[in-house]
Amino acid sequence: MQMSLLSNIGGQSMVDYMRLPPQEELLERYFHRDHMSSEEKMKLELQKVRDEFKMSENDCGSARVQIAQLTVKIKHLSSVLHKKDKHSKKGLQDMVQRRKKYLKYLRRTDWDSYCLVLSKLGLRDVPEYKAPDYKNKSVTKAKSKKSKSKKKRKVKA
Repeated sequence: MQMSLLSNIGGQSMVDYMRLPPQEELLERYFHRDHMSSEEKMKLELQKVRDEFKMSENDCGSARVQIAQLTVKIKHLSSVLHKKDKHSKKGLQDMVQRRKKYLKYLRRTDWDSYCLVLSKLGLRDVPEYKAPDYKNKSVTKAKSKKSKSKKKRKVKA
């Protein structure tokens, strides 16, 4: 009984309905970005960034691509991060440090790619300078003129 009801929907049999081609307008509306989950949106964004920064057809692990992917992940995570979510905050800090290491490596090895990545992603160039370590240096006292003249007298005598 139920099959007979379904088979004659709108005067067409079920088999005829399945043979019709899909309507493009409905497919576009159904698969529109607004109807996607945040995970699906993230996958699309990562794929777009990967395509933009890859150096060859099969490139997915170069420093340029890794930096771009980490930047997208950092932006996403920082926008949804809650104040008391300590574990996610630690993950975010780890991603920032990893991106910093990749940027340092890219700056050292390929300056042109480094500049390209910074300009496209809107990052700042913050080189790390090593501050002098004053604690380990021995403190030398300034010698007065009197002590220098005493040494000269001893050498002459």
